[in-house]
Amino acid sequence: MKTGEIKFSQEASKRVYNDYMKRILKVTDVLSKDDKQDIYMEFNSHIFEALQHKNGLNEIDVLLDVIEKLGIPEEVLKPLIADKKLEQATKTFNPIHVFRALLLNITNGFSYIIFFVLYLLLFVFVFLIFAKINNPTEVGFWYKNGSSFVLGLSNKANQNGIPETLGNAFIPVMIASILLFYFLITLLLKFKKSINTK
Repeated sequence: MKTGEIKFSQEASKRVYNDYMKRILKVTDVLSKDDKQDIYMEFNSHIFEALQHKNGLNEIDVLLDVIEKLGIPEEVLKPLIADKKLEQATKTFNPIHVFRALLLNITNGFSYIIFFVLYLLLFVFVFLIFAKINNPTEVGFWYKNGSSFVLGLSNKANQNGIPETLGNAFIPVMIASILLFYFLITLLLKFKKSINTK
Protein backbone atom coordinates (compact mmCIF):
# COMPACT_ATOMS: atom_id res chain seq x y z
CA MET A 1 0.00 0.00 0.00
CA LYS A 2 1.57 3.29 -1.08
CA THR A 3 1.26 5.97 1.54
CA GLY A 4 3.21 9.03 2.49
CA GLU A 5 5.79 8.18 5.11
CA ILE A 6 6.08 10.53 8.04
CA LYS A 7 9.67 11.26 9.08
CA PHE A 8 10.31 11.15 12.81
CA SER A 9 13.27 12.49 14.72
CA GLN A 10 12.77 10.09 17.64
CA GLU A 11 12.79 6.29 17.38
CA ALA A 12 10.06 5.99 20.04
CA SER A 13 7.75 8.17 17.92
CA LYS A 14 8.33 6.00 14.89
CA ARG A 15 7.53 2.83 16.87
CA VAL A 16 4.32 4.30 18.32
CA TYR A 17 3.25 5.54 14.88
CA ASN A 18 4.00 2.21 13.15
CA ASP A 19 2.14 0.27 15.82
CA TYR A 20 -0.92 2.51 15.54
CA MET A 21 -1.01 2.38 11.74
CA LYS A 22 -0.60 -1.42 11.74
CA ARG A 23 -3.66 -1.64 13.99
CA ILE A 24 -5.60 0.46 11.48
CA LEU A 25 -4.53 -1.84 8.65
CA LYS A 26 -5.50 -4.92 10.64
CA VAL A 27 -8.94 -3.55 11.56
CA THR A 28 -9.69 -2.49 7.97
CA ASP A 29 -8.50 -5.77 6.47
CA VAL A 30 -12.08 -6.86 5.64
CA LEU A 31 -12.58 -3.86 3.35
CA SER A 32 -11.70 -3.38 -0.30
CA LYS A 33 -8.20 -2.13 -1.08
CA ASP A 34 -9.47 1.37 -1.96
CA ASP A 35 -11.55 1.76 1.22
CA LYS A 36 -8.67 0.44 3.29
CA GLN A 37 -6.26 2.94 1.75
CA ASP A 38 -8.72 5.85 2.14
CA ILE A 39 -9.08 5.20 5.86
CA TYR A 40 -5.34 4.72 6.29
CA MET A 41 -4.58 7.98 4.48
CA GLU A 42 -7.20 9.87 6.49
CA PHE A 43 -5.62 8.84 9.80
CA ASN A 44 -2.14 9.41 8.39
CA SER A 45 -3.02 12.96 7.32
CA HIS A 46 -4.41 13.82 10.78
CA ILE A 47 -1.16 12.65 12.37
CA PHE A 48 0.94 14.48 9.77
CA GLU A 49 -0.98 17.75 10.29
CA ALA A 50 -0.64 17.54 14.07
CA LEU A 51 3.12 16.98 13.79
CA GLN A 52 3.50 19.97 11.45
CA HIS A 53 1.97 22.27 14.08
CA LYS A 54 3.72 20.98 17.16
CA ASN A 55 4.78 24.51 18.22
CA GLY A 56 8.00 23.46 19.91
CA LEU A 57 6.39 20.59 21.83
CA ASN A 58 8.09 17.22 22.10
CA GLU A 59 7.36 15.03 19.06
CA ILE A 60 6.31 11.97 21.06
CA ASP A 61 3.94 14.05 23.21
CA VAL A 62 2.26 15.53 20.12
CA LEU A 63 1.99 12.07 18.53
CA LEU A 64 0.49 10.50 21.66
CA ASP A 65 -1.94 13.41 21.97
CA VAL A 66 -3.20 13.12 18.37
CA ILE A 67 -3.48 9.32 18.63
CA GLU A 68 -5.52 9.72 21.81
CA LYS A 69 -7.82 12.19 20.02
CA LEU A 70 -8.20 9.89 17.01
CA GLY A 71 -9.14 7.02 19.32
CA ILE A 72 -8.62 3.29 19.49
CA PRO A 73 -8.87 1.97 15.90
CA GLU A 74 -10.72 -1.19 16.93
CA GLU A 75 -13.49 0.95 18.47
CA VAL A 76 -13.50 4.13 16.37
CA LEU A 77 -13.51 2.34 13.02
CA LYS A 78 -16.09 -0.33 13.87
CA PRO A 79 -19.20 1.57 12.61
CA LEU A 80 -17.38 2.89 9.53
CA ILE A 81 -16.12 -0.59 8.59
CA ALA A 82 -19.59 -2.08 9.09
CA ASP A 83 -21.11 0.60 6.84
CA LYS A 84 -18.42 0.26 4.14
CA LYS A 85 -18.74 -3.54 4.14
CA LEU A 86 -22.52 -3.28 3.80
CA GLU A 87 -22.09 -0.89 0.87
CA GLN A 88 -19.67 -3.34 -0.78
CA ALA A 89 -22.03 -6.27 -0.17
CA THR A 90 -25.09 -4.56 -1.67
CA LYS A 91 -23.10 -3.43 -4.73
CA THR A 92 -21.55 -6.81 -5.53
CA PHE A 93 -24.28 -9.20 -4.27
CA ASN A 94 -21.37 -11.44 -3.24
CA PRO A 95 -22.63 -13.86 -0.51
CA ILE A 96 -19.32 -13.73 1.39
CA HIS A 97 -19.46 -9.93 1.57
CA VAL A 98 -23.14 -10.05 2.54
CA PHE A 99 -22.56 -12.39 5.49
CA ARG A 100 -19.51 -10.44 6.66
CA ALA A 101 -21.48 -7.18 6.43
CA LEU A 102 -24.36 -8.65 8.41
CA LEU A 103 -22.03 -10.01 11.08
CA LEU A 104 -20.39 -6.58 11.38
CA ASN A 105 -23.79 -4.84 11.55
CA ILE A 106 -25.62 -7.34 13.78
CA THR A 107 -25.28 -5.03 16.79
CA ASN A 108 -26.53 -2.01 14.81
CA GLY A 109 -30.20 -2.85 14.99
CA PHE A 110 -32.84 -5.55 15.04
CA SER A 111 -33.39 -5.31 11.27
CA TYR A 112 -29.91 -6.73 10.61
CA ILE A 113 -30.79 -9.75 12.76
CA ILE A 114 -33.92 -10.25 10.63
CA PHE A 115 -31.85 -10.06 7.43
CA PHE A 116 -29.38 -12.54 8.87
CA VAL A 117 -32.21 -14.97 9.67
CA LEU A 118 -33.70 -14.52 6.17
CA TYR A 119 -30.38 -15.43 4.58
CA LEU A 120 -30.04 -18.43 6.89
CA LEU A 121 -33.51 -19.62 5.83
CA LEU A 122 -32.17 -19.96 2.28
CA PHE A 123 -30.16 -22.92 3.59
CA VAL A 124 -33.50 -24.73 4.09
CA PHE A 125 -33.80 -24.85 0.29
CA VAL A 126 -30.24 -26.18 0.03
CA PHE A 127 -31.09 -28.84 2.61
CA LEU A 128 -34.21 -29.81 0.62
CA ILE A 129 -32.13 -30.23 -2.56
CA PHE A 130 -29.75 -32.67 -0.84
CA ALA A 131 -32.65 -34.42 0.88
CA LYS A 132 -34.40 -34.87 -2.51
CA ILE A 133 -31.23 -36.44 -3.95
CA ASN A 134 -30.96 -38.85 -1.00
CA ASN A 135 -34.66 -39.67 -0.63
CA PRO A 136 -36.61 -38.70 -3.78
CA THR A 137 -39.96 -40.20 -2.74
CA GLU A 138 -40.33 -38.44 0.61
CA VAL A 139 -39.08 -34.97 -0.36
CA GLY A 140 -40.97 -32.67 -2.67
CA PHE A 141 -43.95 -30.39 -3.14
CA TRP A 142 -47.41 -31.85 -2.61
CA TYR A 143 -50.53 -29.89 -3.51
CA LYS A 144 -54.16 -30.90 -2.98
CA ASN A 145 -57.02 -29.11 -4.77
CA GLY A 146 -56.26 -25.64 -3.44
CA SER A 147 -56.85 -26.71 0.14
CA SER A 148 -53.35 -27.56 1.34
CA PHE A 149 -49.75 -28.00 0.30
CA VAL A 150 -46.58 -29.46 1.78
CA LEU A 151 -43.05 -28.42 0.84
CA GLY A 152 -40.29 -30.54 2.27
CA LEU A 153 -40.23 -33.96 3.90
CA SER A 154 -43.52 -35.80 4.09
CA ASN A 155 -44.49 -39.43 4.61
CA LYS A 156 -48.17 -38.57 5.12
CA ALA A 157 -48.64 -36.96 1.71
CA ASN A 158 -47.47 -40.17 0.04
CA GLN A 159 -49.67 -42.27 2.32
CA ASN A 160 -52.74 -40.12 1.55
CA GLY A 161 -52.25 -40.69 -2.18
CA ILE A 162 -51.42 -37.07 -3.00
CA PRO A 163 -49.01 -36.99 -5.95
CA GLU A 164 -45.77 -35.03 -5.69
CA THR A 165 -46.36 -32.04 -7.98
CA LEU A 166 -42.88 -31.01 -9.13
CA GLY A 167 -41.27 -34.41 -9.64
CA ASN A 168 -37.94 -34.07 -11.46
CA ALA A 169 -38.34 -30.27 -11.59
CA PHE A 170 -38.08 -30.02 -7.78
CA ILE A 171 -34.30 -29.42 -7.69
CA PRO A 172 -34.25 -26.77 -10.48
CA VAL A 173 -37.22 -25.01 -8.82
CA MET A 174 -35.38 -24.99 -5.46
CA ILE A 175 -32.20 -23.61 -7.09
CA ALA A 176 -34.25 -20.90 -8.84
CA SER A 177 -35.99 -20.11 -5.53
CA ILE A 178 -32.63 -19.75 -3.74
CA LEU A 179 -31.36 -17.33 -6.41
CA LEU A 180 -34.60 -15.35 -6.51
CA PHE A 181 -34.94 -14.98 -2.74
CA TYR A 182 -31.23 -14.18 -2.34
CA PHE A 183 -31.58 -11.42 -4.95
CA LEU A 184 -34.77 -10.05 -3.35
CA ILE A 185 -33.38 -10.10 0.20
CA THR A 186 -30.19 -8.36 -0.96
CA LEU A 187 -32.25 -5.71 -2.78
CA LEU A 188 -34.20 -5.14 0.45
CA LEU A 189 -30.91 -4.83 2.32
CA LYS A 190 -29.71 -2.31 -0.25
CA PHE A 191 -32.97 -0.38 0.11
CA LYS A 192 -32.63 -0.38 3.90
CA LYS A 193 -29.07 0.93 3.61
CA SER A 194 -30.17 3.72 1.27
CA ILE A 195 -32.87 4.76 3.77
CA ASN A 196 -30.29 4.82 6.59
CA THR A 197 -27.94 7.11 4.64
CA LYS A 198 -30.64 9.72 3.93
